[in-house]
Amino acid sequence: MHFYAAVLVAPFIVVAALTGLLYVYTPQLEQAVHADLLTVEPADTAVPLSQQVEAAFAAHPEAEPSAVRPSVGPGLTTRVLFDAEGLSASYRLAVFVDPHTGEVVGDSTSYGSSASLPVRSWLSEFHRTLHLGDAGRLYSELAASWLWAVALGGLALWLSRGRRNRRARRVLLPRRSAAGRARTLSWHGSVGTWALAGLLLVSATGLTWSQFAGENIGGIRGAFGWQTPALSAPAPSDHGGHSGHGDHAGHEAADPAGEVDAVLDTARSAGLEGPVEVSFPVEDGAPFTVRETDQSWPVQQDAVAVDAHADTVVEELRFADYPLMAKLSTWGIAFHMGLLFGVVNQVLLTVLVLGLLAMIFWGYRMWWQRRPTRDGAFATGRPIPRGAWRAAPPWARVGVVAVAVAVGYLLPVLGVSLLLFLAVDLAVGARRRRRARTA
Repeated sequence: MHFYAAVLVAPFIVVAALTGLLYVYTPQLEQAVHADLLTVEPADTAVPLSQQVEAAFAAHPEAEPSAVRPSVGPGLTTRVLFDAEGLSASYRLAVFVDPHTGEVVGDSTSYGSSASLPVRSWLSEFHRTLHLGDAGRLYSELAASWLWAVALGGLALWLSRGRRNRRARRVLLPRRSAAGRARTLSWHGSVGTWALAGLLLVSATGLTWSQFAGENIGGIRGAFGWQTPALSAPAPSDHGGHSGHGDHAGHEAADPAGEVDAVLDTARSAGLEGPVEVSFPVEDGAPFTVRETDQSWPVQQDAVAVDAHADTVVEELRFADYPLMAKLSTWGIAFHMGLLFGVVNQVLLTVLVLGLLAMIFWGYRMWWQRRPTRDGAFATGRPIPRGAWRAAPPWARVGVVAVAVAVGYLLPVLGVSLLLFLAVDLAVGARRRRRARTA
């Protein structure tokens, strides 16, 4: 499995790693590319948030108001979000307002719960689907499905080799004195050991977003009560993760803009700090919902529902009260996106990706170094020697089949590709037997 997956799936992992590395640095890229929308001339005073929202409403009366993300500091714009016709799922129209003057400075599309602007959302889709739609999602799911299996399989092989050598440093550090394939193997194995935890985390969090495995993982989380909780108060849309926005055709709130100042003050009094998104009611009399949007460490994901008429919090949801698995999922996804520790997270992911690319290079190099050399003629590396399956005891074969079926059911793309690998292996074996009979 390690051999075939590494040889055949590695190109998909390389593409996922490179596109993911591009996405990790999109916060800085977004700030640079969209500086005209995100920043204005700083000043010491600001107009009320309600006035800023009204300016955005007036600029786009044809769109349905959804939410507002108030400015978080001097020189940073307020973002008012709308559901508008012609936008794809998970996209909203973002109108940017100067908080100091109340003037609209521009508009753009906004994607998902992170409110990504075009450059960031384009790279996000590029990483997820290569802009090939649902068919393109198979590439990233294939990479995420096999990354953990290749990493754990490689660790098992490397530890068994280290156990024979009976030296821990042979496992954790490369052998500088080695030469040829042994030297390549020592670098491949030792770097893989150090990178294992990060690779497993990236693989697991990537699978939660996948098309087929993601649905199965969601079912398991639901069955065990591991889902991320949400306010019971009706909200205009669900912008969590990669979900789409809802239908606001029934929006009948009399004057959400006029009430937003008091709603924000009430939410701040309830302990919500930093960047927040204030979602407008879905109908007259329904509460506003306010949620923190900061995904850096410590994660700020508290949310409250506010009755604008009574200026009171009618419901609250604290991140501290999340189930442990929901917290782990939130932290893991933030790490996957490079947001959890800010620049430190980005550096860690960069080192992890570079290590992964180096291991793939060393893996192919070892395959090449194992090739039969016949007067310099071109030849690829030899496959793993055959016969291990037949030599294994019955209990081991039954266990392997049971685990493969279970994992293949949970991760369908891995299961189908594993069947293809087995077909390739059978074909290689049949070809070798025919050549042996004719020799």
